[in-house]
Amino acid sequence: MKQRTLTREVSVSGQGLHTGEPVQLTFKPAPAGTGLVFKRTDLPGQPEIKPRISQVTDLVRNTTIQEGHTKINLVEHVLSALSGCGVDNAVIEMDSAEPPILDGSAKPFVDLILSAEPIEQEAERDYYELDEAVSVTRGDSSIIALPHNGLKITCTSADDRGIHTQHLTLDIDPDVYMTQVAASRTFTIYEDIEELLKLGKIKGGSLDCAIVIKGDKIISKDPLRFQDEFVRHKILDIIGDITLLGKPLKAHIIATRPGHAINAELTKLVAAQMEGRKKKRSKKRPTVVQPTDTELDIQRILETIPHRYPFVMVDRVVEFIGDDALMAIKNVTINEPYFNGHFPGNPVMPGVLQLEAMAQAAGIIMLRKGGQGGSTAFFMSADKVKFRRPVRPGDQIIINAKIVKVRGNKMAQAECTCSVDGKVVSSAELMFAIVSAEDAE
Repeated sequence: MKQRTLTREVSVSGQGLHTGEPVQLTFKPAPAGTGLVFKRTDLPGQPEIKPRISQVTDLVRNTTIQEGHTKINLVEHVLSALSGCGVDNAVIEMDSAEPPILDGSAKPFVDLILSAEPIEQEAERDYYELDEAVSVTRGDSSIIALPHNGLKITCTSADDRGIHTQHLTLDIDPDVYMTQVAASRTFTIYEDIEELLKLGKIKGGSLDCAIVIKGDKIISKDPLRFQDEFVRHKILDIIGDITLLGKPLKAHIIATRPGHAINAELTKLVAAQMEGRKKKRSKKRPTVVQPTDTELDIQRILETIPHRYPFVMVDRVVEFIGDDALMAIKNVTINEPYFNGHFPGNPVMPGVLQLEAMAQAAGIIMLRKGGQGGSTAFFMSADKVKFRRPVRPGDQIIINAKIVKVRGNKMAQAECTCSVDGKVVSSAELMFAIVSAEDAE
């Protein structure tokens, strides 16, 4: 796909949300390979900043970047609009420190971009595709980026009281962005307003540019533009914040209660991966489970078994018990993808996935016994399967697996149980085979 810029320059004026100062913003065309560049025309020398995650200095209700004495507040809406519309190269001139908030969404910027008529350039667009998943968890917020051929965002937005919980998944392209994301407006909780004012924020805030949530009521000058407008605006912000990578990202981003701070942390991790600057481990870990291992964290599990999201059913091996048994855990959260349909309003973990968790645990034991790198444990049959109690979001499953019969290190039988709060929820006798990578193909 080709890079894109604008055919002509276009301008808009307004007021900054946090500074409250008047500002004129102008989008100008730029040559291929320029990227997106902010230019402060009100400062001596008209300094320019290419927005990058390393320049972030403030993440309280906005994303602020700074280079030397040159600062730009609330860059996320402008960057989201340009990125969402597929514009790679443009100069963003401003005569103040903050873009105009306008109606609190990215739609006025999208309308401005469309009036400038984006055009293709000769150079190819340079995407970054993830090598491996990266994730961040902070309290009840989490965000993960998974390898994916395109940009897909799955987001859950919620307040502390759970009154306005919203969930949405979108495959992002310019059409989807312009019709499903751009018009969603920024919002805040009524009780947060006084504290934000004390912090010197939202000096230009009003119901003309934001939605206010007070209890179960929505205070808005105009009706909601989408029934789930809040989660759509969270997606808008994510798109703006990941634009600080400096090149378009191909990934499936899954976010729960995201905000600018956790978005920035994820972007930093992706940037570190992109630039080859990830910290090396203090010591080299083996690529397969070894007979000397006494436990496994999730990274070691992923190095041992071929399963990946959403089918990894063992989060940690807590203990290997001798050569033939282990105890492992699987944390069950409401974010599990199968809960959307199993069952709406009454989420229950499918029994077949409990069976899969037991099979993966038993397979790890066999791979450890033989130290068989590159091999895979293939589930063959199950006998005496019993499901005793439902497993629900919030449960922690304790998986106990024991090898009871082995045939030449190639086939094995295991007795397994899954327990929650000390009570067995499922059990089975499993048969499986260990197959080399060459034979598996």
